[in-house]
Amino acid sequence: MSSVTATLTGNRWYIYQRERFPVVAHGLLIAAFSSSAVGFSCLLRGAGTQPSAGAWFTAFATAFLLFLQLRIADEFKDFDEDLRYRPYRPVPRGLVRLRELAWLGVAGGVIQLALALSLAPGLVVWLLVTWIYLALMTREFFVRDWLRERPVTYLWTHMLILPLTDFYGTACDWQSARVAAPAGLSWFIAVSFFNGLTLELGRKIRAPADEEAGVRTYSHLWGYRRATLAWLAAMVITAGCALAAADRIGWLGIEAVVLGLLLVLAVVLGRRFLAGPDQARSSWLNHFSAVWTLVLYLSLGAVPLWWKLREGRP
Repeated sequence: MSSVTATLTGNRWYIYQRERFPVVAHGLLIAAFSSSAVGFSCLLRGAGTQPSAGAWFTAFATAFLLFLQLRIADEFKDFDEDLRYRPYRPVPRGLVRLRELAWLGVAGGVIQLALALSLAPGLVVWLLVTWIYLALMTREFFVRDWLRERPVTYLWTHMLILPLTDFYGTACDWQSARVAAPAGLSWFIAVSFFNGLTLELGRKIRAPADEEAGVRTYSHLWGYRRATLAWLAAMVITAGCALAAADRIGWLGIEAVVLGLLLVLAVVLGRRFLAGPDQARSSWLNHFSAVWTLVLYLSLGAVPLWWKLREGRP
């Protein structure tokens, strides 16, 4: 009986992650995100050696658990709306309970704290700052109705968690090296903010026929044309910040070529969607946002660090 129960429980969590937090897909993006933070910091420091394995692992594991905690926080703050408009989701239909998710989030916090203490105790300060902001987000900054009447403010206030997470990732490098934060991080942090806008806009643009009652997509709020243009604008601004960051590590030329090609493709996809907005074309905007993010971060941190270490340059 116990083995059957264990199997059923395992299946419940497998279904939950498949629907709400795909581990493999999210893991790839978070690995690119965290490795870029560590690698970029190392490049700014002019370090001639690769960051420690502990820095890589702590940055990845902490970011992965933080994004999981963000998903759990969403389950809490959206529970009433999900019951009303999206009863097919795992929590409203009873697949998992909020209490179980809460304990999962707490367990993740214990792991994050242990990793910070073991790598560099100074990381705890930045971890606490990130947790506090996450808690405020969960409570909608205690102005839920005011925020929801102002979608732009709602968007940027919730996206600030990404620069905090990225800054923590860089700190895994420079804190463990026992040095001050290197100059030039600001452009990289800006990349994470504007790229967060790109991802959020990309996943919430739908064709008119695919809008759902109670789901606040940006295509519903602004119209699919304005939402698509906002998505492209966020990507252009992200690229500008990324080029400024790449210039700080001597990687400007390659980064310009890579991002230029991706921007051309983004414009093509955006034009095709505007010419005939349907479900398939809107899903391409979402998928392309993920591809853009993966390539952007790898080309800004992990790849240039690997290349310069391969050439024996600091």
